[in-house]
Amino acid sequence: MDVEKLKAIVAALEGTEITRFDYRNGEERLLIRRGHEPVYTQVAAPTVQMAHAVTPPPATAAATMAGPATAIAPGAPAAAEKPAAPGVIVTSPFVGTFYRAPSPDAPPFVEVGQSVRKGQTLCIVEAMKLMNEIEAEVAGKVAEIFVENGQPVEFGEPLFRIET
Repeated sequence: MDVEKLKAIVAALEGTEITRFDYRNGEERLLIRRGHEPVYTQVAAPTVQMAHAVTPPPATAAATMAGPATAIAPGAPAAAEKPAAPGVIVTSPFVGTFYRAPSPDAPPFVEVGQSVRKGQTLCIVEAMKLMNEIEAEVAGKVAEIFVENGQPVEFGEPLFRIET
């Protein structure tokens, strides 16, 4: 995309209340965001309950001929569901590559169990050859790191859980 076309798009958006503009043309993509989009979300207890299939007792030959029967037990608790862990989830603000350290031979910014302060760098997400530092929005202790170093991440993908 040439600079004049980019300037025209930016000028057209000025003075409007548009906060996100996503333009795609083949392999070319332009994403413009204005204002602050939240990167951190508070983890809440799950409110959705899953319905589970219940196997009926052995049926008669006539019922078996009609086809398999299953019953749904609405509101039944899920045995395999794990309750949400408390804390603040730090998510990726965009698509890119996750790096735990500023360079391959440097130590990671943070480790599990380490205390962090608000504004402290947690990691880098590289997007379009730009290294973007992701900072802690809250003070607390790093409880989990969800992504391996050098792995691609998606917009909104959880990166860390910080217990406050």
